[in-house]
Amino acid sequence: MKIPLLDIPASYDKILADVENKIDQVIQSGQFILGPIVEELEQKISTYCETNYAVGVSSGTDALLISLMAAGIGEGDEVITSPFTFFATAGSIARLGARPVFVDIEQDTFNINPNLIEKSITDKTRAIIPVHLYGQSANMDSVLTLAKKNNLVVIEDAAQAIGSEYKGRKAGSMGDYGCFSFFPTKNLGGFGDGGMVTMSSEDIYNRVKTLRVHGSSIKYYHKVIGGNFRIDALQAGIVLAKLKYLDQWTEMRRGNAQIYNRLFSERGLTNHLTIPPEIVPRHVYNQYVVRVKKKRNELRSFLSKNNISTEIYYPLPLHLQDCFTFLGYNKGAFPESEKAANETIALPIFPELAQNQISHVVEKIDDFFKEIK
Repeated sequence: MKIPLLDIPASYDKILADVENKIDQVIQSGQFILGPIVEELEQKISTYCETNYAVGVSSGTDALLISLMAAGIGEGDEVITSPFTFFATAGSIARLGARPVFVDIEQDTFNINPNLIEKSITDKTRAIIPVHLYGQSANMDSVLTLAKKNNLVVIEDAAQAIGSEYKGRKAGSMGDYGCFSFFPTKNLGGFGDGGMVTMSSEDIYNRVKTLRVHGSSIKYYHKVIGGNFRIDALQAGIVLAKLKYLDQWTEMRRGNAQIYNRLFSERGLTNHLTIPPEIVPRHVYNQYVVRVKKKRNELRSFLSKNNISTEIYYPLPLHLQDCFTFLGYNKGAFPESEKAANETIALPIFPELAQNQISHVVEKIDDFFKEIK
């Protein structure tokens, strides 16, 4: 049995007509950059995320970059974030001449440990970027308390977490900015790159909108230097067609996670691996990531030989990446992040995954640990 990590074509089987209708609507309109389809998506995303505003942008990376720009982050500033995340989180900080300041993660959630943030705050600190990794919200109460105490901007990296909740509040609604990605592998993905920034401040909304079109609010007149950060109407239309299915797909992912958890427990495999806990509902399982206590890489090779696709998010923490050596961090600086990089593995979790496929994955993992005894 061949099991992919993600089956994108399967996700379109039942909704292809909706997607094609939106694409046709864009083609017939003749407006491929911004326009009414983009505005409709922005309105529906802001409603879904329970914010006052949303601005469609060109990617999740650009959502982070434009938020930092709107917050006035630049040369000599410091921004606190996690070293255990996708590169764009810290890369966007560095691109503006600011300094990423890393804080280690919690062992259970893989998210930034708020108990370690305060000692990293200096007179140069301007912002905190908590990452809602794998679809589970960071501990936002603590982050927001620290930010308010120290007058810091909070930019939520919710690229993997649309629909995630923290104590009843939606991801992207708690900080000053919420940053989302519509990359095809995300829970809500397009046919290419796309992203969204959510906010409830009208002033922030106007700043982000202006920066999105080269710093221009009146055509060909530029008060600030922005960039070309526009989402195109085709991507917006595709995402819009899929949005109404998002909660259904999320519940299917959550159901698959519960099946994994039950089967791992029934087979006694929790002696060999740690299943992902749901600390604060609602985890949306953009990835289902387990910790393997021994022989993670060997397990991955074994599953690959048995036609089961997996991935490692992420094999090398950001503080150990070559491009960040100038930050001066050494191996051992963030032990939880380094441990997670060596122990974690993502298993298939997509909504269309059948129960017999999940059972097969668990069975093969069981076979592996029986073989190495």
